[in-house]
This record gives sequence, C-alpha cells and structure tokens, in this order.
Amino acid sequence: MKSSVSSTQRAAPGRPRTTSAMLLAGAVLMSSGCAVANSAGGDTGRADGRTLRVVLTQEPPTLEPCEASLTGTGVVVRSNITEPLVERAPTSGELNPLLATNWKQTAPRTWTFDIRSGVTFQNGAPFTAKDAAFSIDRAVNSDLACNVEGYVFGNDDLEVEAVNDGRLTVTTEKPDPILPLRLSFVEIVPRTTDTEAKVRVPVGTGPYAVRSWQAGAAISLDRFDGYWGEAPAFARARYVWRSDASVRAAMIDKGEAEIAVALDPMEAEKDTTVAYPNNETTALRLDGREPPLDDIRVRRAIDSAVDRDGIVDALLGGLAEPAGQLVPPGVVGHSDGIEAPRQDVAEARALVREAEADGVPTDRQITLVARNGMFSGVSETAEALQYQMRQIGLNVRVRMADTATHLQYQLRPLPEDVGPVALLIMHGNQAGDAAFTTSQYLLSDGPQSTFGTETLDRRIAEAGALSGHERQQAFAGLLAEQNESVVQYAHLAHMNGLLGLSPSIRYEPDSATGDELRLTEVRPAEGAKH
Repeated sequence: MKSSVSSTQRAAPGRPRTTSAMLLAGAVLMSSGCAVANSAGGDTGRADGRTLRVVLTQEPPTLEPCEASLTGTGVVVRSNITEPLVERAPTSGELNPLLATNWKQTAPRTWTFDIRSGVTFQNGAPFTAKDAAFSIDRAVNSDLACNVEGYVFGNDDLEVEAVNDGRLTVTTEKPDPILPLRLSFVEIVPRTTDTEAKVRVPVGTGPYAVRSWQAGAAISLDRFDGYWGEAPAFARARYVWRSDASVRAAMIDKGEAEIAVALDPMEAEKDTTVAYPNNETTALRLDGREPPLDDIRVRRAIDSAVDRDGIVDALLGGLAEPAGQLVPPGVVGHSDGIEAPRQDVAEARALVREAEADGVPTDRQITLVARNGMFSGVSETAEALQYQMRQIGLNVRVRMADTATHLQYQLRPLPEDVGPVALLIMHGNQAGDAAFTTSQYLLSDGPQSTFGTETLDRRIAEAGALSGHERQQAFAGLLAEQNESVVQYAHLAHMNGLLGLSPSIRYEPDSATGDELRLTEVRPAEGAKH
C-alpha cells in the first residue's frame, strides 16, 4: 500500500485511526493483573539482547482479540499473540495466506477456506476449522459488542460452518466481494474461549504468548516454541507505556527500549528515528444539522479557509501531506485527481457574507472540539483552525476534550443541544478499502457521520457491490461527490508516524505499524546478541 523505509535513515515526509481503529479506545478498561498458567510475574526488562522492549503511548485498554482493530489493542495482539485466516500486505494491499492456505468464492454469497494443518494454540490444543468458525461467530454474531463487528461487518451476521477440520465455509447475507479482506480483521482463538465476556489474557496461534500483564506497569510476552511459522528473533517482548513523547524518545537514547512509538516531529532529525506513512488522516467534521453549518456555503468557506500547507509545515513538522479526501494513497478509492484545496481567504469571506445576507446566523458560536493527545501539536492545530475560521467572519471557540468526551461527539447517538460543532477527527483506514471509511463517515446514518444525502447513500451501496477497477472508480467518484455536494469534511492532512528505533535492531515500519507492530519482523542488528 505504501512503501516501507529503511530503519537506518529517516524517510522523507510522505504522503492513513478515531481513528476507526480507535473508535472505542478507552471505553473498555480492565483493572486487575493476570498471568497465564505456569508463568511467573513480570521480568526485569533488562537489555540482555533477548528481550525486545517496546514503549507505547498508553496501556492497552484490553487484549481481547475481537477488539484488535483498536489501535491500542492491535499494536500488541495482532500477528503477535493471535492471527487471522488471511492477512493483508500493507505495502501491496494483497491478501496472503496465514491460518487459511487458500480461499475462493464458491457461490454468490459463499466463500470456502482451506484451513492450515499442523497449527497449535498456545494452550496446546490443535487448531481446526471448528476454531475458525467459532472465532468468526464469537466476533461477528455474538452479543459481545466487539469493535470488529461494527467497524468491519456493520449489522450483517455471517453463517459459518466447519465442513471438516480442514475446510470452512462463510456465507454472507448478500454477495460480498471483499469478505476475505474483512475476515483479515478476525483474530482466531480456541473454541474454549469465553463467549459471555471478553477475555483479559488471550490465547492464540501467534509467535508469542502472554507471560504476564502487570496492570499499570508492563505486559510481557514469551516466544511460543510451538509456533507453526518462522520463530521470532527475540525470546521475549516487553511493553511499557509513557504518555510523554519526550520520555519515550529518551528511553531509546538511554538504551532502555528498542522501539518507541509516536514520537514528536522535533525528534525527526535523529539517526534513531524513522518517519513512515501511518494510515491516519486528520479532518474537521462539520455538523450539518445546526446553523450556520447546515448551509453548504459556510462549510465550503471553512474548507477554503484552512491553510493546510502552513499547518503541515509549522505545526506538524513537515511529517504530513495536505489532504483533500479521507483515505490516503494506497487505499482502494483514493483518487490522485482529488487535490488538497489551496487556502483562499477572499473566496471564503465572500461565501460567508453571501450566507449572512440570506439570513444564515453566521455569528452563532461554533465549537471546535479536539482531543488531547490525538497527535503532536493538536492543541496548536486547533488554535490555528480557530484563527483561520475567525478570519473569514465566523465565531469559533476551541474545546480540548479527553478521549471519553471526544467519543461522545464522534459516535452516534450524537449529543443534543450542544450547538454547531466542528469536530477534529483522525481516521485510519487499516483495511485498505474505502468501503470501511464511507460506511462509517459518509452514510447519512453512519456511526461517525452527522448527515448525508440519499444520492451519496445509494452510490456507497452500489460501490460496495463492485470489485476490481470498477470498485476503485466508484469509490473515487463518491469521495469527489462528498467534496462537491456534501462537504461534511474539511480535510487537513495525511499523517506520518515517527518511530524511535535503537541502533541494536533492524525494522522497516510500514503503513500498518501504528496498528499492528509485527514482532517477527524485528531483527537484531548485525553483531548484536540475541
């Protein structure tokens, strides 16, 4: 999907989760520590060359596999502890075999998957098609309210059947040309997994098993010696979390960690950092239910008022690209023909004055809501947007919110009696297909949409039934339609992530790194002991 970069030099700023993968982050918090059977507590995390130490921004809200599309969960769980049937290659977008060796559409609504033999779970149980069927049913059809259900499958249930130990069929309510892609988000667990409650410490088929979770301190993993694939280079992995980006960076410099995520742009010139396109797109979502934002001229004026180049250069450290659509390059539906609008203050002022002359209350206060810690420089970005909107004659105040409050504005049911809201969002399309974006953000009744049109709704449904080049063209067309006739979003930037990497390791981040940091892809540097 996007090119990976060498861990030995910083990539040039390039041309992503909400984020969608962050939809419910912080909504499910588990309190007590727990270790798997026959394991000790935490390890010392010392630099012994055998423990890969990763420092995150925050403690994962849960390790429940059906919540692995949440960034905070997936960065630990996906492809490390648990695995799906198929996985998407981030750079090419191709689907590759994992726990399924082959798949094909055997009827208009049915896909058949051949299950890999010789795979065992970390508890010693053999993996079969029955476990795959159970995992899909648990994640998609149950009452657990898994994030993957709403984000990937919507309200549609699946009919799953283990034909035998080596074959699985999955039948959808209507033909679905991208079902294998959707199933790449379902992590496989043993059929003995709890179906009444989400688990704290998961069991999977991945290369690492959970050794311990010390609440508030660290999560430790041990290499699973019974892993069916290539053994990872490091015998152990240990995750800690520090909210301050400068502290995370210092841990790399002091040799206290090998990988540190989400560093500030000010660290970008170091030899120990690497920038990479991280799937995140920032935008202002304009609530078209309330005046003056219910007038498309005002929404267009805001879109024209935004100085994307200035925000990227001055506030994002150049580690982003101005955006004109919600999905970045590499995602099916992205169109190179949709360019980021150039700031035009004069045009924006004229649109506001025209709306005011027609009786639109352009002096009504608009609340610009942004989430603390969304990205480095978020508060300064919110203030810049406030200034640019005030420049064109709008009355804007900024409200910086915590995650829980921001989610109240972001997800349906949307808050009532709060006036017109411009919500700063960050969306990551992990799956590489615009269907996951449009169903959430552009449908009239989408979980993260405030309004829409019947025409756009129809076009989204039609595009979802297509495949190949026709699918690409259809989604590109409806993204352009959003900009022309709806303007619910004033897009800001396709973001880059900045990763801290110790000289003792080699790792090439890609567009999935922020959501799925695959430990098997991390290797010791030449000459380093492991």
